[in-house]
Amino acid sequence: MKRRNLVISCLGVFCVFLMFGIISSNSRMDETITTSGAANLSNRKVHWGMRRGVDHAQPDFGSENRNLLEAGGGIAVGNAEKAYVYLTFDNGHEEGYTTKILDVLKEHEVPAAFFITGHYLNSAQDLVRRMFDEGHIVANHTVNHPSMPDANDERLRNEITNLHSSVYEIFQYEMRFLRPPRGEFSERTLAMTRNLGYTTVMWSLAYDDWDRNNQGRHEHGKKKILDNLHNGAIILLHATSRDNSEILDYLIREIRERGFEFRSLDEFEA
Repeated sequence: MKRRNLVISCLGVFCVFLMFGIISSNSRMDETITTSGAANLSNRKVHWGMRRGVDHAQPDFGSENRNLLEAGGGIAVGNAEKAYVYLTFDNGHEEGYTTKILDVLKEHEVPAAFFITGHYLNSAQDLVRRMFDEGHIVANHTVNHPSMPDANDERLRNEITNLHSSVYEIFQYEMRFLRPPRGEFSERTLAMTRNLGYTTVMWSLAYDDWDRNNQGRHEHGKKKILDNLHNGAIILLHATSRDNSEILDYLIREIRERGFEFRSLDEFEA
């Protein structure tokens, strides 16, 4: 494994993680980067969603939203002709399941990207270190998990750069990928994210795994993922889901059995 380098929407991920710890107010990012060009862009809020494809075809995101995302340098799905899939996890906070998830990924030598918040960095730094040590990508999910279009330019920049700075100071690692909290973005936020050196990463395959009070549905999770698997899938799973930690081994085996190859976002092919 290389080191370093139907409608779905992000309903239910409405927790705002309050910061109280070590996030630094001083960014190590290049201070010559500006976001002034974003001021004249639309701030119409996009709630990411899609219509699932039929017979394992790629989903339909709607041409307007897909064009907006791609114009802002973002990605949601890979090459339709190649049987590659990209495994990603959102880690807003730790529920005790990430260790098992990492164990399974290590056993199968599968690369993943973990999108972390400031709260996660503060409270689960040992797990973040393990992600790095085992060759996974650690990516930006902002400090406090706000809706990005609702944040003004100054706050949005701080939400991104303060987490970037803290990860760099601890691990000497420059994050490159960002997932907008709640699946919400705008033309303005895409431009600011891109100007700060980030690629926005959405998803093309997910299911309602985020509700920690609605677990114990193993067959539901397996069916949702496997029935909708497609070439170029960027799979979103939440690491707060007990079900995901318990079905991940089966999913990896079955996805490979069906001829798909797990790839890192660092190897992404459009």
